[in-house]
Amino acid sequence: MYLKKLKIGNVELENNIILAPMAGITDLPFRILCKEQGAGLATTEMVSSKAIFYNDEKTKKLLDTENEQKPISIQLFGSDLEAIEYASKYVSKYTNIIDINMGCPAPKVVKNGDGSKLLLNLDLAGKIVETVVKASKRPVTVKFRKGWNNQNVIAVEAAKIFEGAGASSLVIHGRTRADFYSRKSRFRYNKKGKTSSKYSCYRKWRYCR
Repeated sequence: MYLKKLKIGNVELENNIILAPMAGITDLPFRILCKEQGAGLATTEMVSSKAIFYNDEKTKKLLDTENEQKPISIQLFGSDLEAIEYASKYVSKYTNIIDINMGCPAPKVVKNGDGSKLLLNLDLAGKIVETVVKASKRPVTVKFRKGWNNQNVIAVEAAKIFEGAGASSLVIHGRTRADFYSRKSRFRYNKKGKTSSKYSCYRKWRYCR
């Protein structure tokens, strides 16, 4: 494995080993363990921007980063611009990076227009990225799938939109929403997602300024 320092926006990581956000797994104790074992960046479980907007105390517990080695990334999900703007400002005091979830395929998330459902509305998806960038003043990353299904593969188009909206880093999941977590990840779509010389590719799927 090739280790190197990595910079996302104005945040410099000691290496390019990044703990991905995983619901029900990447809680505070797990993140601390991974950082102790050398991870350059850890990301929280996905956090509902609407739940933060409505001051849900249970949700706020997911933002606990006390005694956690920095830098840390908090992942938000949601499709309501007002809620995600508020949530971005709120979590900025806890995090170094904000990650936006546009890849979750779970029916309970998709039915609300969140997660991978945003891949069917790239205009709104771009506005979400732009809103978070302006509201947070933190580097913003976006995790998204290559498309909704094999008839709607939009990785390249989405990458260009998110770059234009101010994202500092992009992570492309090489499956569609219809694939869920099955089938082989198709990295050839991700390679096409490299949109400009401002991005350099590592491990085939992440693009950073």
